[in-house]
Amino acid sequence: MSKKIMIIDDSASIRKVVSLALKSAGYEVIESADGDEAIRRLEGETVNLIICDVNMPNMDGITFLQTIKSRPDYKFTPVIMLTTESQEEKKQAGQEAGARAWIVKPFQPDQLITAVNKLIV
Repeated sequence: MSKKIMIIDDSASIRKVVSLALKSAGYEVIESADGDEAIRRLEGETVNLIICDVNMPNMDGITFLQTIKSRPDYKFTPVIMLTTESQEEKKQAGQEAGARAWIVKPFQPDQLITAVNKLIV
């Protein structure tokens, strides 16, 4: 059974690039356009890892991370932030909220797959 990863990004093209890279590495993928949609999609769903953007409408990535980490089912689910944000204060906020990795866009798909392989349970 393949591991399931949720991608959360308001950019359809980023979701497509990440999805293709993950699927080619043997992972199952679920996509969401923002944090609100992701919270709804996670109800009754089990994922092994989450890849999340920071800047999104409705619910940003840090708020999503704080919300999901407060739930027992997802407290220990690894989250990779995939974002254009590179400021140390943003990275610190992500780390404090529970992010396990921070990858800045533009990114190399191989770099992402390497991080996923290290973190996935």
